[in-house]
Amino acid sequence: MDPLLISRILVVVHFGFLAFVVLGGFLVMWRPWVAWLHLPCAAWGTLIVTMGWICPLTPLENRFRAEAGLDMYEGGFIETYLLAVIYPPGLTRGLQLLLAVGLALLLVLQYGGAWALARRRQARNRDTA
Repeated sequence: MDPLLISRILVVVHFGFLAFVVLGGFLVMWRPWVAWLHLPCAAWGTLIVTMGWICPLTPLENRFRAEAGLDMYEGGFIETYLLAVIYPPGLTRGLQLLLAVGLALLLVLQYGGAWALARRRQARNRDTA
């Protein structure tokens, strides 16, 4: 398979994973079973940001970029593709940790909403039974 195509597919997968980590809790409100997939992904994404790790997809993407004759990028996926979009200039480790806390709070709000909706559905089902 074409290494350029694979590297581009990996970028799309990376974006999709990041979007799922950040917004997947909203899917849980619609389909509660998604939590079984979302919670490990959210934990992994939070760990990567909190610990300053590089996602395993980054070296894999770099490998295919190199095979396609493209320059490899320095740092992680977020720094390369999303830094200018998501993070303000002058990103520090403290700011990165603050963003991780913000992500955790967003996830708590999403799951709180999912829990409240589930309780409302249960109450409605009891009332109609």
